[in-house]
Amino acid sequence: MTSDAEAASYRLFVRPEFAASFDREARRLPDELRSFMITSSGWRKVFAADEESGDSSISEANAEIVAVSASVFARFIKEKGGEAPWVVALATDTRPTGPAIAGVMARALLAEGVTVRFLRVAAAPEIMAYARVAKLAGFAYVTASHNPIGHNGFKFGLSDGGVLGAADSQALAVAFGETIQDAGRCAEIRSQASRVESARLEALYEESSRWKSAAIEAYLRFTREVVTGYSDPEKQEELLAELARGAKRRGIGVVAELNGSARTRSIDESFLKSLGVKVRVVNGEPGRIVHRIVPEGASLAQCSEELERAHASDRGYLLGYVPDNDGDRGNIVFFNARSGRGEILHAQEVFALCCVAELAYLVYSGKLTYNGSGKAVQKVAVVVNDPTSLRIEAIAKAFDARVFRAEVGEANVVNLARDSRKSGFVVRILGEGSNGGNITHPAAVRDPINTLSAFLKLLLLDSAPGAPGLYEIWCRRSGQEYAPGSGFAEMVASLPKFATTDIYESRALIDVRTQDQVALKERFEEIFSQDWEERRDELRDRFAISSWEEINYEGINEVHGFGRTYRSGKQRGGLKILFKDESGRGIAFIWMRGSNTEPVFRILADVRGGNSADEAWLLSWLVSMLRRAEDAIPAAKP
Repeated sequence: MTSDAEAASYRLFVRPEFAASFDREARRLPDELRSFMITSSGWRKVFAADEESGDSSISEANAEIVAVSASVFARFIKEKGGEAPWVVALATDTRPTGPAIAGVMARALLAEGVTVRFLRVAAAPEIMAYARVAKLAGFAYVTASHNPIGHNGFKFGLSDGGVLGAADSQALAVAFGETIQDAGRCAEIRSQASRVESARLEALYEESSRWKSAAIEAYLRFTREVVTGYSDPEKQEELLAELARGAKRRGIGVVAELNGSARTRSIDESFLKSLGVKVRVVNGEPGRIVHRIVPEGASLAQCSEELERAHASDRGYLLGYVPDNDGDRGNIVFFNARSGRGEILHAQEVFALCCVAELAYLVYSGKLTYNGSGKAVQKVAVVVNDPTSLRIEAIAKAFDARVFRAEVGEANVVNLARDSRKSGFVVRILGEGSNGGNITHPAAVRDPINTLSAFLKLLLLDSAPGAPGLYEIWCRRSGQEYAPGSGFAEMVASLPKFATTDIYESRALIDVRTQDQVALKERFEEIFSQDWEERRDELRDRFAISSWEEINYEGINEVHGFGRTYRSGKQRGGLKILFKDESGRGIAFIWMRGSNTEPVFRILADVRGGNSADEAWLLSWLVSMLRRAEDAIPAAKP
């Protein structure tokens, strides 16, 4: 950061706007709470004047929300972490309100007797790796992920390096809800926090360089383990040296368009250069946010243009990436030698190619072997969310691996992967394919460095006589012809062909006139049953669809069955209609999931063959059925 920015950050952190005396009604606390979203993926709201505002201060009402959130988390970790000292890492992404929120949070944590290690700006995977490697009681991370700049919020976790699981997340949410409604308890939290001396905040800020260095070191160590799959430093070095030789041989270069994100203060450039990769950093100043934060569509345009310029001067530049603000997600652009342009790799393709790379790497490293019949000796699985393309099943089948699916939400996927490992499965790769990025075990969070490393392994771990490289392993397992010297575009083209709705397209979100998801799903089932009978021949002739089944996803549970009895609770999980061919193989699906906070549904269609017209037809049919379903609910009519 510049000295001016550093000074501003210091002032906001050490002397945040926070008052012990607080009129809850006058300060609009109820209004602020109504917009506060609490999910297993994070707690967030608009803390600035509006969602696109660059304001750095926060209101007293929002300060109370922060203080209560930190206080209930402190009590939670004390219950989880046994005897004192309870040490928590605290950091922010690069949103303007981060320092002020972190200052309030630090006061509340200190008031509860928790020791705080403040890292200032850190990427989400960095603070999580630090909590894990240093065996801290937990972490509190100030971020709103890919939401607009005026939003902010928190991610909480323990020492396992991931956000809280579903049960712990729910318990913390309940504790917050009960506490924030208790005016007396809130007054006590404000009073205790306001009495924390500014000198203690000053000391945290002064010590932050020390803890930031420790976090970077821990993150580098952990990343080496994740990328190589080895805990032994000698084996790590052997694999990383092999990658470096390959990078030097090919002259590989990467454009890092960081958009002023938390990754500007992380390991990206140093780690990639340690692999022999050339790096061109763009928008590398913390807080220099020049385009929308979500790394999709137009947000990747500048990176694509920069990659074209870099490739024009150095043909080794083949890849580029753009992270979101907290840096746990990054999507990819690549230089396509066929078109001579930088092209965006769609989110579903990013995850699919990571699966190819990491499953092939299991074979390459001898951790996945096959018997004489070509069947896997080890039980291997990939864990994904419910709207991830069926392309993953096709990839997994080539490696004789299983696919397990959970409801949308990174915590759901991580928890299902943990349960699968307890059941004896090797789960190297997992993630939410619909959102891009990947989680590579033992990491418990997405990380663009791990995505890039997967692609680098696919490109650089070449075949040798009697020892096939990663891409050759994939080609042989999937029945494709292997061409030595294939480029990245050819690797992308080798993926199974599917057409899938992009979850961030406007087509993927529809407004509905009701929040009664129970009734809406039941009416949808009735209409689908009728449409199926009427369209059976058309579906068979156009798509080779012979049958279907309904699948509901709630948390880590996948429930097969049609009707209300196969859903529980508020029925807010994902609902999928899986279409099958004559052999019973899934070849397409339509999917829906309602919002927990507003009357909208996310929708998606996925179909084998890569024909966008087929995907559009299925999605249009889904919209038609949902519209007719809401019309059939009397209470939903205006």
